[in-house]
Amino acid sequence: MDTEDTRKRLVVVGGGMVAHRLVEALVERGATGSWTIDVFGEESRPPYDRVALTSFFSDRDPEDLVLGDGSLWAHEGVRLHRGVRVTALDRTARTVAARGRTYGYDALVLATGSYAMVPPIEGKETPGCFVYRTVDDVAELRAWVNDRAERLGRPVRGAVVGGGLLGLEAAGALQALGAESTVVEFAPWLMPMQVDEAGGRTLRRIIEQLGVEVRTATATSRVRAGRSGTVRAMEFANGGGSIGADVVVFATGVRPRDELARDAGLTIAERGGVVCDEACRTDDPDVYAIGEVAHVAGRTWGLVGPGYTMAEVVADRLLGGDATFTGADLSTKLKLLGVDVASFGDAFAGTEGSLEVVYADPVGGVYKKLVMSDDAKTLLGGILVGDAEAYASLRPMVGSELGADPTAWLVPDGVTPVSGGSLPDAAAVCSCNNVTAGAIRCAVRGEDGEPCHDLGALKGCTKAGTSCGSCLPLVKKLLDEELTAAGIETSNALCEHFAMSRAQLFDVVRVTGIRTFSDLVASHGTGRGCDICRPVVASILASLETGHVLDGEAAALQDTNDHVMANMQKDGTYSVVPRIPGGEVTPEGLIAIGQVAADFGLYTKITGGQRIDLFGARIEQLPAIWKRLVDAGFESGHAYGKSLRTVKSCVGSTWCRFGVQDSVGLAIALELRYRGLRSPHKLKLGVSGCARECAEARGKDVGVIATEKGWNVYVGGNGGFTPKHAQLFAEDLSTDELVRTIDRFLMYYIRTADRLQRTAPWLESVEGGIDHVRSVVLDDSLGIAADLDAAMAVHVDKYEDEWAATLADPDKLQKFASFVNSPDTPDPDLVYVAERGQRRPASPQERATLIAGTTLEVRS
Repeated sequence: MDTEDTRKRLVVVGGGMVAHRLVEALVERGATGSWTIDVFGEESRPPYDRVALTSFFSDRDPEDLVLGDGSLWAHEGVRLHRGVRVTALDRTARTVAARGRTYGYDALVLATGSYAMVPPIEGKETPGCFVYRTVDDVAELRAWVNDRAERLGRPVRGAVVGGGLLGLEAAGALQALGAESTVVEFAPWLMPMQVDEAGGRTLRRIIEQLGVEVRTATATSRVRAGRSGTVRAMEFANGGGSIGADVVVFATGVRPRDELARDAGLTIAERGGVVCDEACRTDDPDVYAIGEVAHVAGRTWGLVGPGYTMAEVVADRLLGGDATFTGADLSTKLKLLGVDVASFGDAFAGTEGSLEVVYADPVGGVYKKLVMSDDAKTLLGGILVGDAEAYASLRPMVGSELGADPTAWLVPDGVTPVSGGSLPDAAAVCSCNNVTAGAIRCAVRGEDGEPCHDLGALKGCTKAGTSCGSCLPLVKKLLDEELTAAGIETSNALCEHFAMSRAQLFDVVRVTGIRTFSDLVASHGTGRGCDICRPVVASILASLETGHVLDGEAAALQDTNDHVMANMQKDGTYSVVPRIPGGEVTPEGLIAIGQVAADFGLYTKITGGQRIDLFGARIEQLPAIWKRLVDAGFESGHAYGKSLRTVKSCVGSTWCRFGVQDSVGLAIALELRYRGLRSPHKLKLGVSGCARECAEARGKDVGVIATEKGWNVYVGGNGGFTPKHAQLFAEDLSTDELVRTIDRFLMYYIRTADRLQRTAPWLESVEGGIDHVRSVVLDDSLGIAADLDAAMAVHVDKYEDEWAATLADPDKLQKFASFVNSPDTPDPDLVYVAERGQRRPASPQERATLIAGTTLEVRS
């Protein structure tokens, strides 16, 4: 039998998305029987979805970006070294150096990715200049903007150098932080690598209408500092003038991280990147390169899809196969600042004799172009700006005949896009993972194994839809059509263990009175559950007020944050968030919070939701911290749960000369009423005391705006990855009418929404939309209003502060230990540095400095 001593050793340098895919592919192929795998990542967190980086600005936890469920790194023979940089490669000895040690290898894979390029601009090192590449970059940018806004007392002025994909994402991030932004692009139009000039003009018009200033054909010459030494202005070349700026983001492209290979004497391409053959092997037969650092098939590839393909090739080669990399689909579809942009195939009509079919609506902000063969039959490529709904259907048709007049695909109310059934088997459905329509059909039919009859199983089997997700509608369509063709009824099952939706499962629990997961799965499911159904059932049980979330077997069902009733941070510590209803707090309460923060050395931050976050609490400290806060009159703010987070308010008529109603009083009453209310996703409310809308109520799941006659209520507003404005639901309600309306709306949402579905997509998906929900809530069209009222009354009556109850239960307190065999020993890996009078987690570079001997502040 193989042991670790006889297995070959694989070292992977780099801990990003492509490295994750390589290890995933090896584990799936059973490679751990013949290989041990060591992965070295410079960042302190496991591989995460860099494509979704901008969502970090929209109140999304960084942990949500982590790829997979963590079980990959628990496999025997697989080790992930986080926060560790490989500093040298000795090809003769076949070793790498990292953290003062050497690690031998039989095969080495370079997956070091790329770094953000900063052009040679004078002043680029001025404090307030940032790049946009990692979660740490984003976190530092966010902290800077928030700090400057507080110091300056006005909106921060932001400038983004670069009008490509990253530049527009950065501009959107600045907007999400409340900053003004100007995008500066050297090319004549935005996104020059993805769209043509006409598409770029349309994109510019749309983005400018969203409040972002755009300067094209402009070169930045200098970043100028102010008297404080921080960024003050940006100057342009050739007499182009200047603009005021408090923060500058460089998003001018990336360059391969090939320095390790270069120092080791491997061949480097003229413009960077490690030169590899079709097997992704460098000129050293024991060294491979994949992802953005690799120069394969005559070029470097800047998208995750080709990197995934390279990872699959190397996995196959390491196990004795002969897979090759011959190229990849460079199609892209993104939503930038809320604007759909897509390009695919020969988007710039480079094919000789090709024809361009164009539809442009400048007023509506739409530009669409299809590139066709010279006989106008075969689709070669296309560009979609402002309306990319047809992308999922068109992209797989590249190289095939459209079978209809091409203009019908572009004009509004034209022909319906083709169904999945008309796609040829060779059509690429998921370009990120190189999955064809034929592969999906084979997986559904089970031609190479067990048939996949639900979307989750299909994604797991084929990897389709597991990266950017833009192909999921087409994947689902192919699944449903294949099942229908086989005479199988399509399913909305929650997962493989429950053949019903979340809403159906909620009704089963509500009607039957089942109160444990084991009873529910025994009577209405199969198996032992999974990481999908177990948290869902935990949420349903909590919504029905069945007891504390850590009671009995319920504790084992919870996600990481719910399990310890705190939000895990990137360094493994936790945040503490006491509830501050309506943002109103007494001086004594503020003093108590401040004293706790000082005594436990916690980083303190006032959030946009009018709460105070205390960061850096170790798990064994949580009970002691909460004991102090509970004694001071505070309770859990449920920042860790899929439940009510905050009810934000302005000062209303209490202080403001424009206020027409007591928004603070109402906000406090609503927060105390709905605190602890578990739901399919987090809930946020806002109350504004007049039409000036200082509480930003129309960006909340439920927003309330005061009128002279009472209250207007809006529903379905969300921030997040796809922001939505709330829609008017009812007008001029009395306070009693308002509370009853919100009660019923929230309870109907909790009962009928899908897993992790926020109120905005729920309103879009429910049959009849907002009009149906309005008829249920206001007109009792389903005859369930009394039941909804009673359910909310039960919640209000049975509410119990989770942390106060935990402190009173010795069994629950045993869960809060840093190590099982030494519960009071602090985590020795926690390292902090001082910044602006507080402590923050050390970056990987700062950790390296500490290891090299420089003393940083270490938490003990």
